[in-house]
Amino acid sequence: MSDFTNERREFLRGRPDLAVDVHQGGSVWHQRLVDISLAGVATDQPDVWDAQYNQPFTLIIHLGDNRELELHAYLQHVENGRLGFSVQHVDQENIEPLRDLLAAQVDDPAALDAEIQRLGK
Repeated sequence: MSDFTNERREFLRGRPDLAVDVHQGGSVWHQRLVDISLAGVATDQPDVWDAQYNQPFTLIIHLGDNRELELHAYLQHVENGRLGFSVQHVDQENIEPLRDLLAAQVDDPAALDAEIQRLGK
């Protein structure tokens, strides 16, 4: 599940294999999720990537069973065929699906709950 032994990131990350649609203005890129945390999302990079880097994105993660998770983010980096997004906002209706997705991916769901509590302060 979580195998980030040398990870320097602040939040637990999971690696679910899910489709994600990246929206900006009228553009949509259909991608795959590489990893996710409470504060960030990494996706693969599409062949044609002509986004406005300094403008916000909406990420729609397809959870299955017609369920979706919507996150609002800014692009932080593009490297090695990956796009790294910083999540700026998770609204109330999406925090529980995000928590459930991550809890299924990490080794310590209690640590995940502690992260959520820390973010709420």
